[in-house]
Amino acid sequence: MSDFWKTRRVIVTGGAGFLGSHVVEQLQAKGCESIIIPRSAEFDLRDKDAIRRLYKSAQPNLVIHLAAVVGGIGWNRENPGKFFYDNLMMGVQLIEEARLHGIEKFVATGTICSYPKNTPVPFKEEDLWNGYPEETNAPYGLAKKMMLVQSQSYREQYGFNSIFLQPVNLYGKRDNFNLRESHVIPALIRKCVEAIDNGDAKIDVWGTGVATREFLYAEDCTRAIVLAAEQYNSSESVNIGAGFEISIFDLTNLIARLTGFKGDFVWDARKPDGQPRRCLDTSRAKEAFGFVAETTFEEGLRKTIDWFRANRHSGKVRL
Repeated sequence: MSDFWKTRRVIVTGGAGFLGSHVVEQLQAKGCESIIIPRSAEFDLRDKDAIRRLYKSAQPNLVIHLAAVVGGIGWNRENPGKFFYDNLMMGVQLIEEARLHGIEKFVATGTICSYPKNTPVPFKEEDLWNGYPEETNAPYGLAKKMMLVQSQSYREQYGFNSIFLQPVNLYGKRDNFNLRESHVIPALIRKCVEAIDNGDAKIDVWGTGVATREFLYAEDCTRAIVLAAEQYNSSESVNIGAGFEISIFDLTNLIARLTGFKGDFVWDARKPDGQPRRCLDTSRAKEAFGFVAETTFEEGLRKTIDWFRANRHSGKVRL
């Protein structure tokens, strides 16, 4: 085991959330003994003074910024201004104050939503500026992408060591299963499981089903983030994904099979599909710090379904 983490004090913003909780577990497994998880009740990360207090009290060597205001297409459409402002202010001020406090390294996590709407598949990092993002999630995607601009300009002017990672759509244990806010996988899992319980013969699904997506199991993404924090020291953006795509239609049928739902799906074409296709070129992550996704999609879905079924009445699931 590497000694990299043993002597470091690490702030993980969003460390109590979906992805963040997995990152904290991995850091603990790596021997990190000083992990600080700021909670919003004490530290509003949109507020400069709160960030200053956090950095002064925690005295971190490294910051992993995972906190985000995020959701599926519907939640994005309802909150474009909030998603833009909250994510922009958190990222910009966390990085600026990290520079001023002399913090050793900043790990910023962006989003696949930053890519232009009609990016050729597979998405390459150099395609990032070749157009405007898909409209339903553009405010969120652009706010997150500003951390890449900041990372590159701060490295050039100040020599500040920050990196920018772009994960694809994530899923896994401890995801958000609230149907108003959630992404497609947890929403479909919940709908299928509850339809079985209720004896429902039909489930409503957004869109036409023709759009494609790539998905990465959260524990694989965690491994990529920790590897990059250890080994990557460039402000060139890095895609984090599994390198495949599946249509929403095929995804829906796969989740139905894995949950045991035998009914029909009613597609609501009045609802948006979002970006037409999503699939990443993941070669840079492999070359730069040796990351390759290990969890097969079906295996990851089974684990997520099993976790939801085991915990949905325990109070541990966001419903």
